[in-house]
Amino acid sequence: MDALTPARPNRTLRGPAELADAGLVPCERLPALASVAARYAVAVPPAMAALIDPTDPRDPIARQLLPTEAELVHAPGESADPIGDNVHSPVPGVVHRYPDRALLKVTHACAVYCRFCFRRESVGPGAEALSAEALDTALAYIGARPEIWEVILTGGDPLVLSARRLRETMVRLGAIPHVKVVRIHTRLPVADPSRVTRPLVAAMGASGKATYVALHANHPRELTPAVGDACARIIDAGLPMLGQTVLLAGVNDDAATLAALMRGFVEARIKPYYLHHPDLAPGAGQFRVSLAKGQALMRALRGRLSGLCQPTYVLDIPGGHGKVPVGPSYLAPEQPLGDLDACVQVEDPWGQAHAYPPVPPLNPSAAK
Repeated sequence: MDALTPARPNRTLRGPAELADAGLVPCERLPALASVAARYAVAVPPAMAALIDPTDPRDPIARQLLPTEAELVHAPGESADPIGDNVHSPVPGVVHRYPDRALLKVTHACAVYCRFCFRRESVGPGAEALSAEALDTALAYIGARPEIWEVILTGGDPLVLSARRLRETMVRLGAIPHVKVVRIHTRLPVADPSRVTRPLVAAMGASGKATYVALHANHPRELTPAVGDACARIIDAGLPMLGQTVLLAGVNDDAATLAALMRGFVEARIKPYYLHHPDLAPGAGQFRVSLAKGQALMRALRGRLSGLCQPTYVLDIPGGHGKVPVGPSYLAPEQPLGDLDACVQVEDPWGQAHAYPPVPPLNPSAAK
């Protein structure tokens, strides 16, 4: 590093001026970026700043984390609540969209603020954890509904809580008999792996519950050795991990990048779970891809990667109508699937069609 090269930061960068001092954005853009930062939170922790190549205008890590003027361009259909959390929020901190599971948004703060975040209108440095009273109300709601089998801790990022606060929440969830599964959604092991300490990992478990940790990562460069070590501390403590990824234009919308990321997850003992189609968050249109392209990418992974590396490609229907799989179909169109006498045409992963035989008629004498 020469004398003219800015030193890499040793603390989280908050705001355009600090990004410029670190050499990550040009000074001439500061007035425009100040308007962006006034609306949407900015935070780039040292571990992620170190991954950015400021000489590459197409750097995929920079694209996810550094503010741009494009965020102030809002397209038709975008919404401050793109997946309808508010429609399904009976009490503060709880989203109950599906009968058997509920989200518990324990905090609205994150270690890093992604430029495509679907909750970007509600997260930020001033958004703290749920108050004690609000948490009591949220847990009382969950405790009064025996149909809730799974609770998903989200936010914000639940792992930005102190080990003490996280442990208290998990103990209280552990005391609800009908809650059998707790899932923690986080980006912290990628954003700041040094904060995944053994006390924090110990706080993640809930007595008598199956606990899973879902890691959000979007590019294979994010899976550094330090991230692998942080995830190993979680997994070695008996907590299985899942991988979640958002399909993002200019970041991972090519088969080679997605393949490397999914293999990276599996090599770290993390099972790829969901590939999310990008949500209609305000100012995030620059990250959107077509559903057709997403399906083509999933076809490119099928048959070329191990089944362990295959996520489910999903779309959260705008307005709060739920998450559905939108991956490609391998059945020829307009197949009469209800007709037991019909032969069905099925495509293999390489596009070749094959006949699948009809269901044979039941022979009553043979059934006796």
